[in-house]
Amino acid sequence: MAAVLVAACNRHPATVSTPATRPSILLVTLDTTRADAIGPDAAGISTPGFNALASRGQRFLQAYATVPETLPSHTSMMTGLYPAGHGIHENGRVVDTTHAILAERLRTAGYRTTAFVSSFVLARRFGLARGFDVYDDDLGSEGSERTAADTTNRAIAELERPAPQPRFMWVHYFDPHAPYRPPEPFRAQFASNPYLGEVAAVDRELARLVSAFERSAKQSQVPVATIVVGDHGEGLGDHGEQQHGNLLYQSTMHVPMTVAGPGVSTGTSDVPVSTRRVFHTVLDFAGLGSEQSVRSSSAAPDVVLGEAMKPFLEYGWQPQTMAVAGTQKAIVARATEVYDLKGDPAETRTLGSGANLPAAMRKALDDYPVPSPDAARLPQALSEDARRSLASLGYVSAGAAPVVRKDAPRPADMVRLFDLLDQASALFVEGKYAQVIPLLKRIQAEDPYNLDAALRLATAYSSLGQDAQALATFKAAAAIAPRSMDVRVYLGLHYARGKDWPRAVPLLEQAIADDPNRLPALEALASVREKQGRVGEAIAMRQKIHALKEPTAAEWLHLGDLAMAAGQTPVAIESFEKARRLEGAQFSHDLELGVLYLAARDFANARDALDRVPSSHPEYPMALFKRAQVSVLLKEPDSGARIALARKRADATTRPLIANERLFR
Repeated sequence: MAAVLVAACNRHPATVSTPATRPSILLVTLDTTRADAIGPDAAGISTPGFNALASRGQRFLQAYATVPETLPSHTSMMTGLYPAGHGIHENGRVVDTTHAILAERLRTAGYRTTAFVSSFVLARRFGLARGFDVYDDDLGSEGSERTAADTTNRAIAELERPAPQPRFMWVHYFDPHAPYRPPEPFRAQFASNPYLGEVAAVDRELARLVSAFERSAKQSQVPVATIVVGDHGEGLGDHGEQQHGNLLYQSTMHVPMTVAGPGVSTGTSDVPVSTRRVFHTVLDFAGLGSEQSVRSSSAAPDVVLGEAMKPFLEYGWQPQTMAVAGTQKAIVARATEVYDLKGDPAETRTLGSGANLPAAMRKALDDYPVPSPDAARLPQALSEDARRSLASLGYVSAGAAPVVRKDAPRPADMVRLFDLLDQASALFVEGKYAQVIPLLKRIQAEDPYNLDAALRLATAYSSLGQDAQALATFKAAAAIAPRSMDVRVYLGLHYARGKDWPRAVPLLEQAIADDPNRLPALEALASVREKQGRVGEAIAMRQKIHALKEPTAAEWLHLGDLAMAAGQTPVAIESFEKARRLEGAQFSHDLELGVLYLAARDFANARDALDRVPSSHPEYPMALFKRAQVSVLLKEPDSGARIALARKRADATTRPLIANERLFR
């Protein structure tokens, strides 16, 4: 267990090198880059940028990702922990603040810390931005990723700004990720293999970035340390996996890694290393302790571990762990596969569970903890827009805890479903329910204990108003998992949106009693409370919902309308103002704001809000009437003219109000 949950390192740094001797450090992470797709040994591609760096540093021929997904893999690099230690097993989760991030250590030690990431998967909301002076995750208003060229341009612009202290810069390139659309000239050059075309495009940007970084360091008269490493690979059809995330074979776990800088000998190393040790190596370069660093060739080899828990957390299949020691690799998913990586690098012939594994390797596999099934759920605060952004990149997580059973299938035996599951997940998140139903039914036929597929199928029927099919499918889901609170919650959501909404009440109340922060249940029960006329409770629940997640402008407006109707003026003002900040010029509730500020006797803000009401507003006569009231209360010199204008433009609603307004006499 100690090998798995090993602390990243002491939070109190060792003696720091003097500023003059500390190098500026460049960390470049290559998303979705196989070890055999880049470097001097790569077939079918030339990568001069990576090769030049590798020629003056140490290239690790047996570097392994900790998990074949972007966020958990990077979290390991930024904390020094395996996923079992930092708790991030899939994309879309949030790194706990109890785990120290690499940039926090370096900024405390006097480094200027900057990051430039190229995918929404690494957006600041997921927790890796802590400690960075600059964390550039600006992907544009509609984007979920940006090109390596755009990211390089932003990084170089930062390098052109003077920095009195050494730099730590992390640059993440996402391009080799599917779909593969390399820019020219690589699109034409690699027409038959666009994946390699994207790797070649990244290599060009890598060379440009390294040159700019070294030029900046030279101007500051500091040495340079550079680490280039893949976060995971890509299946490309090996072992039946086209992309990544589901299996632990070399295609997705074996990654490129090269380290260059002060104290690093040139050459290659075939000692297995985990990419989590990037954390320790960066600290070593910064003079913050050398334990577990790979900078020294004398670093003691250890058992390298990895996991792929996505199929377990999403579908309830067998959890998967991996260990590598020397030239042996073992994958455990109920059965054990053992491979001789030297004699069989493509992992075509398993030596079987009876293979003679080193004791340390077997113990590390036995001790590796399987995450709780509840880890399947996405964070409460993740908005629908965020879910759609993840889905656009091919990452869609389960909405329910899986059914755990000993006889669950091995992911390697279910490769025929990988593409179908991805297609169905994407269609479901996009709300294309009619299209997703036949796919979910095919999944159910192949994998009848897949609770997530059953609940999505029931929800699709419910969303299309097909109540009989929805209820029958919910009944089938309950048979799969009789004690599942997820089944009861989803059934409650079904009832809440239809004519039988009173039947939702006990289901949703029980769900919230079990988990007070269960967001879908809270949202559904808040809507039910409105239907019940229990507006005060609905307002309190929506305030709690807004504390759990980032509300949209529409959600703030809805709360504002509720609070205004209930006479909760401060809540209504706050809600409308937050909606105004989000909507900008599109905000259309200035009349309501003006009325509320007037009721609160905040006449200056009432004036400003009412002045923003356009003459095209259908209730403009009311705005003129209220503005005239405010003018009198503020003793404005033109109050008489405003009263006259209100009378002139009065309608059936405002005419008697004006006639009876004592302020106007």
